Amino acid sequence: MQKMISAALLIGGLVLLYFGYQETQSLGNEVNEFVTGSPDDRSMWMMGGGAAIAIAGLVGLVRGKIFK
Repeated sequence: MQKMISAALLIGGLVLLYFGYQETQSLGNEVNEFVTGSPDDRSMWMMGGGAAIAIAGLVGLVRGKIFK
């Protein structure tokens, strides 16, 4: 059961990373970055959260193999 949750976290994190990257490449975000000099908060939260969730899922999957 724990492996399934870890795999779901890893996949969910990767999906958030993908959508966060797509958001950074959008026209609206490019214009916002040109005007303000920094990317949109929404895309940064998606990428940061996606990275944290993906790392948590990866640690959950690898932890069982290391400590067995």
